Amino acid sequence: MGHLDHAAFGWLTPTLSYAMACIGAALGLRCTVRALATTGRARRNWLITAASAIGTGIWTMHFVAMLGFRVSGTDIRYDVPLTILSLVVAMVVVCAGVFAVGYSKDRNRALLIGGFTTGLGVASMHYLGMAAVRLHGDVTYDPVLVGLSIAIAVVAATAALWAGLNIKSPLAVTLASLVMGAAVSSMHYSGMFAVSAHVSPSGATLPGATAMQFIFPLAVGLGSYLFITSAFVALSPTADERQASATAQQPVEGAAR
Repeated sequence: MGHLDHAAFGWLTPTLSYAMACIGAALGLRCTVRALATTGRARRNWLITAASAIGTGIWTMHFVAMLGFRVSGTDIRYDVPLTILSLVVAMVVVCAGVFAVGYSKDRNRALLIGGFTTGLGVASMHYLGMAAVRLHGDVTYDPVLVGLSIAIAVVAATAALWAGLNIKSPLAVTLASLVMGAAVSSMHYSGMFAVSAHVSPSGATLPGATAMQFIFPLAVGLGSYLFITSAFVALSPTADERQASATAQQPVEGAAR
């Protein structure tokens, strides 16, 4: 059995992955708040941005953490199509959950259904990402820890959607994103602790790409997307600010007439 190291770079990858989860959660919550204050096309666009931010944050968290994953006695490669599929799954299921909450008239029912569906989707993303791992040997899972990781994913997703509905102030969003980042990280590492690897040493070349060839550039690109989108959201006026601006311009326009 190969020895598994989940933090080959020490605290660097767990810390960075937690930071990415928090940034994605904070951005997603702010976009959800903006969405619920608008209607029509604007609401749809804000919800899409929220879903892409949360999905990107979760996926980036997972694979930044995977940069520190090592198994003694074997190299590790990643199947590129499966890895990309895991990103698509993360985006789609989070989008479904966010839209369910954003448009449903029965918010409590939508919260439960959306949280459950999104949580299962996040867990699917994680285990699709793990299915993309290629090494010399076999990977097995502890079913109890797998079940725990799925339960954490469902709770974290439901909490994220609830926060999007009920938390408005920037300080509250920041605190909620820190908690959500911790929940997502807990889901990841509980899933990773469920893993056992039985190594069969071989000189054969493994299929797929190394983490530095594929995962690292993609994670950097998605991380850059989160930071750029965060700047856009921070600079974009809120509904209250737009209303205040319109109100301030009315007397000026009336005087001009």
